[in-house]
Amino acid sequence: MKPVRALADALGAGVLVLDGGLSNQLGAQGCDLTDALWSARLLADGPEQIEAAHAAYVRAGARVLITSSYQATFEGFARRGVDRAEAARFLARSVDLARAAAGGVPEEVWVAASVGPYGAMLADGSEYRGRYGLSVRELEAFHRPRIEVLAAAEPDVLALETVPDLVEAEALLRAAEGCGVPLWLSYTVEGGRTRAGQDLEEAFAVAAGNDRVVAVGVNCCDPADVGPAVELVTAVTGKPAVVYPNSGERWDADARDWHGAVAFEPARATGWAAAGARLVGGCCRVGPATIAALADSLTAAGGT
Repeated sequence: MKPVRALADALGAGVLVLDGGLSNQLGAQGCDLTDALWSARLLADGPEQIEAAHAAYVRAGARVLITSSYQATFEGFARRGVDRAEAARFLARSVDLARAAAGGVPEEVWVAASVGPYGAMLADGSEYRGRYGLSVRELEAFHRPRIEVLAAAEPDVLALETVPDLVEAEALLRAAEGCGVPLWLSYTVEGGRTRAGQDLEEAFAVAAGNDRVVAVGVNCCDPADVGPAVELVTAVTGKPAVVYPNSGERWDADARDWHGAVAFEPARATGWAAAGARLVGGCCRVGPATIAALADSLTAAGGT
């Protein structure tokens, strides 16, 4: 069941807790994610696992679920011999699975359809570099068909997420024009700049005058990068911030493994909320237990 309120209206009333990393929860459920399609493979081979992972986050207190379509593209499915019609059904299924998982609680739960960057389709870690050598027009042409299919599945918002590059942000916003669904735009950042090395003030500004964008922010980054980004989002755009960093560990694309120490502290969420974040959760390696602790921290601080 769709929530009664539009997401933008709910953001005006307080902070909403996002889910955490879908892939790590699927891994905890015993799923093999070594395929180039990553979690999107399970849209075909194990949809019940995706619904179960979403449900784990709902039980943890998440009130916004991000779909399993991050790495789901027509091109990626085609490499597996899946035709466009079947790929479109899988994309729509990603929204349906999140909606089904949300039906188990009386509270409102919103569904954000994930639109990952071009680099996610390449499955080589290039979403952490950007600068693919493609023009805005070429990237727009890549993203538009998938956005159209996801929008037709009626999510509550499109999550244009893990965007490494200002050029790709512009392309995504163009590709989403006229889709009829609200958007959020979220960059992956490092040290106060986009992963492609661009100034964050300029990057956030591309969404400042776009009425379809309900939130702007950062994800798939170190938790230390979140606080300064929230302050910049509110100053540059006047919009609510969306933030969902990684655990603090770093992904090694060559070794296909995570390294380093966990730095995600749920109590930090109260500071992010005080600075203007209205959508707060976790990304890679942040699981249901951490999301539950984050939700508790925000509730204790009166933020939800």
